[in-house]
Amino acid sequence: MDIRPYRGRFAPSPTGELHFGSLVAAVGSYLDARANGGEWIVRIEDVDTTRCHPEFETSILRTLEAYGFEWDGPIVRQSERTAYYREVFETLKREGFVYGCACTRKEIADSAIGTDGAPVYPGTCRNGLAPGKKARAWRLKVPDMTIEYHDAIQGHQFQNPGRDVGDFVLLRADGLFAYQLAVVADDIGQDVSHVVRGADLLASTPRQIWLYRCLKKDIPAYAHLPLAVNEAGEKLSKQTRARPVGTHDPVARLVEAMRFLNLHPEKTWHSLQDLWNWAIMNWSIGNVPKRQTTRSPDSTYQEKKHDR
Repeated sequence: MDIRPYRGRFAPSPTGELHFGSLVAAVGSYLDARANGGEWIVRIEDVDTTRCHPEFETSILRTLEAYGFEWDGPIVRQSERTAYYREVFETLKREGFVYGCACTRKEIADSAIGTDGAPVYPGTCRNGLAPGKKARAWRLKVPDMTIEYHDAIQGHQFQNPGRDVGDFVLLRADGLFAYQLAVVADDIGQDVSHVVRGADLLASTPRQIWLYRCLKKDIPAYAHLPLAVNEAGEKLSKQTRARPVGTHDPVARLVEAMRFLNLHPEKTWHSLQDLWNWAIMNWSIGNVPKRQTTRSPDSTYQEKKHDR
């Protein structure tokens, strides 16, 4: 059990504006931190600079402020932490956990599909590059063993990353550090003790736990929130054209997000602060459902918009 002071985080990627699914993640992580007397930080996950845009960061932060979120400390941006990621990467390399890979996506495209929907890397370059080949990317060796952990919402979880994912990329062929390295490095560097986020990242968690073990660092407690989906059952995202929550009626949208997480503020709220105070007093991570059986308010909106 993690006995560090509670320190949670919300880490949006500025690839679009804040939508209902992201609001649910922000609300769940914020309430769990504040209900446990902990700190809550905001990190901008823009490590993939090819997909992220500063105008979306501005919009996300403005929306969080309009909804009454209060974060502790300065905003951290992954795009400004490349030197730190390099240090963590070199540590793993010195310890023999990392190796160069010459494979292209096309060369591994016919591999078995893993738990995250991507091809399982077959280990082609694990024991050295073929003659005449140069490393394009760098991968982390993962074990053929089961990694288990308890999720505060989803319960007992397990995965064999060696069979289900394969050795995964830490440094991409384009020179950018991969999300898996950046998120673990940042949670270590910011002393994050609890990770409350969407269930779409369940499949990534065993890889991240393995990274913690390689780096000999404390593993945070995990809680994966149910996903908000559209009428087609797809996770709300920029790719599925989820609409921004906007800033025109933050109380109503916060109430929708809280109800989605099985927290039911029944009275009419005229003050953001009163709503937050009530929610913090009544929050329990144990009451959050594993998955939602009803569609999100955003999907209802999209359906009506489609019917017009």
